Amino acid sequence: MRIDLHTHSTASDGTDAPAELVRKAAAAGLDVVALTDHDTTRGHAEAIAALPPGLTLVTGAELSCRLDGISMHMLAYLFDAEEPALLAERELVRDDRVPRAQGMIAKLQELGVPVTWEQVARIAGEGSVGRPHVASALVELGVVPTVNDAFTQDWLADGGRVFVEKHETDPFEAIRLIKGAGGVAVFAHPGASKRGRTVPEAAIAEMATAGLDGIEVDHMDHDAETRARLRGLARELGLLVTGSSDYHGSRKSCVLGEYTTDPEVYGEITRRAFGAFPVPGAGGAV
Repeated sequence: MRIDLHTHSTASDGTDAPAELVRKAAAAGLDVVALTDHDTTRGHAEAIAALPPGLTLVTGAELSCRLDGISMHMLAYLFDAEEPALLAERELVRDDRVPRAQGMIAKLQELGVPVTWEQVARIAGEGSVGRPHVASALVELGVVPTVNDAFTQDWLADGGRVFVEKHETDPFEAIRLIKGAGGVAVFAHPGASKRGRTVPEAAIAEMATAGLDGIEVDHMDHDAETRARLRGLARELGLLVTGSSDYHGSRKSCVLGEYTTDPEVYGEITRRAFGAFPVPGAGGAV
């Protein structure tokens, strides 16, 4: 089994529509794919309707969190999307995305960059607007060569010249909400130091005590040394180890199935969840 537990569609900051994403996942030889758009579940229905035979969909979301000034993301799997407390928190985070993007645009304009809200909104389409959409606008304008080059201190990185904070959930509260909605909580790319400061291991240990289920170890932003360190930490704390592509379509260089999750870990995730169940495509149950 090939299992990719972290992907994004046009419902947030990916470039593939949910239906296109699941078709590409099947074509890439995946048996299981998780749709984990930022702070939203809007893409789930379309993905389920288009699910090809032999591919199973894990419904999820990637929640924006912040701990002691450090931005981090929490992957939530197989939760009840209509559970009121978690739904309200997702909406609070999502509603803050537009004024935040507009604030970054204003800062860019002050620096002489001719970006506009109309341009960023066009790029975002129906998705939850975020920094990658602003970064794509900078690429369109020739300010930076790639989206990744926009995530520096000169531009959009945490604390950078045009960075604007948004509402982000305390990770301990996120864990509580995810578990309360019957879901499974996995800390996304915890060692991605190229994105900025990372959460210390002592805090991850505290999250484990608070109910964190796992950490995403095999990820494009982790080098071999980081993966080995995180694998050891997970073993020490009794956490599940996941792997995934963090696929964003053409917005990033990663490909579907670039990193995968062990089938036994996937099985444990499905056993722990009670808010929702994996959805098998017609003719293929996993």
